[in-house]
Amino acid sequence: MISSTFFFLFSQLGVGMLFTLLFISPRVIGNSFFKFASLTAAILMGVVLGFDFLFPSPVRNGQLPVAALAVSVLLTVIYNRVVDIDKFRAAFWLLIAATAAGLAAITSDSLAFTRLLTLGGWENWILAVNHLAATFVLGSVMLTMVFGHWYLVIPRLSIEHLELLTKVHMATIGIRIVTIVASLVLLQVERSVPLAAILTELMVRQALFFWPRLIFGVVLPVVLAGMIWSTVRIRHTQAATGLLYLAVVAMLFGEFFSKFLLFALNIPM
Repeated sequence: MISSTFFFLFSQLGVGMLFTLLFISPRVIGNSFFKFASLTAAILMGVVLGFDFLFPSPVRNGQLPVAALAVSVLLTVIYNRVVDIDKFRAAFWLLIAATAAGLAAITSDSLAFTRLLTLGGWENWILAVNHLAATFVLGSVMLTMVFGHWYLVIPRLSIEHLELLTKVHMATIGIRIVTIVASLVLLQVERSVPLAAILTELMVRQALFFWPRLIFGVVLPVVLAGMIWSTVRIRHTQAATGLLYLAVVAMLFGEFFSKFLLFALNIPM
């Protein structure tokens, strides 16, 4: 369980950072932020690969997810070097390729996961959708938090970039909430297990995991997103960055408890 949780969580964090980088341009901001962010993403994914080599997942069929993530790491390292020499067009396509390989790794890892409740053949696909949404929300909050510090490095940097990343983050929270609801709807439609029984299991027997997952992964991020947007609108970048720190911690805890629920109930949440 620990090896799969580690692979899920930190590969999603690294790939999500690459995905969010696509929304801003080094032509406007400069390449220093992109070098730092891509290096951070490469390190996160590299650590995941090393951990998986030492402690391979016992609940995965095949090594395609590992191979795809390794390709993503390689492309990210090349991207880091290309953006350093201001070859922005080539760097952009490398970033797209690295992101695509990372998303393929996360999708294939979800499709290869063997411990899921049968939901009419859709169980692995609903897991993939949940994990892709988790990738977007984790990566967006982490990258936006790091970008908030860049206003200390470049004080004259336009607030529009932070506004854009904040909007992206808020959109990913909405997508993540939709995927959680979709899992519950599919349970109700399939009726292989009564939804009432699942909810009782979640809210009572698995309360130690479910309520923190709901609070840290849904309620607190929504509240913090509103506060972050308010501070960005008044151009208070330091306050926004502080709130983004809290959002990163909340999201990590929320997705961490989500993985525990996955192993406890065999249902993506």
